[in-house]
Amino acid sequence: MEFKAYFIVFLEFAFLFMVGSLLGWCLELVYRRFFSKNNPDRKWINPGFLTGPCVPLYGFGLCALFFMANFNAETGNGILNGIVRVIMMSASMTAIEYVAGIVFIKGMNVKLWDYSDEWGNIQGIICPKFSFYWTVLAMIFYVAVNQFVANSIIWFVDNVWFSYFVGIFSGFFIIDFCVSLNLMNKIRAFAREHEIVVRTEELKQHIVAFKEEHNIGGKFILALHTSGTLRDRLDEYIDKIKEKREHKWN
Repeated sequence: MEFKAYFIVFLEFAFLFMVGSLLGWCLELVYRRFFSKNNPDRKWINPGFLTGPCVPLYGFGLCALFFMANFNAETGNGILNGIVRVIMMSASMTAIEYVAGIVFIKGMNVKLWDYSDEWGNIQGIICPKFSFYWTVLAMIFYVAVNQFVANSIIWFVDNVWFSYFVGIFSGFFIIDFCVSLNLMNKIRAFAREHEIVVRTEELKQHIVAFKEEHNIGGKFILALHTSGTLRDRLDEYIDKIKEKREHKWN
């Protein structure tokens, strides 16, 4: 395959990653605002560990869904073929979710989500309930969305000027990733010092409450960024966690 062909394939998946990351951010935003049990106050919470409107897990997920929905492996039976593909797509999404969760827990000592209260969960990272949601999402994608995405990619390839938008997104993504990774490294150092795993959703809620109390801006986009030292907020966070545990035990 020539360099141009490789470049076009790269652009296609970069496009899918961009669209998936943005749509996934919107989906997580709505879920955390209206349905998450970890947000009883029903506040808007910026999902993920990045500052901008991007959740990479969904970017990789859309790439996997598109690949699984279109790779050449027909069974000879249309219905059976669809069922097999949906199962593979759902399994892929669950696997991506598990790998992402393990990477952050083992590598960064943080949990971006927590399914510990869900039935049948594995390490609080995946569970049957959300695997079912992935299956429904995979089914919707395969039946109703896949062809639209395929047509969008064809249009994208025919209008290469649109790649500038993907380039701009990639630039902002790389900058955001580097800044957010630096922040995560600080949280990791604190977490390892105290031998804990920091739940970022709880930490965000604590920092947002601090900002509201002191009339400080940046309660949504800069949810993990705080005035003063992050260490102070983390110390307060761990004290509150200890209080919750003691209250629960008593």
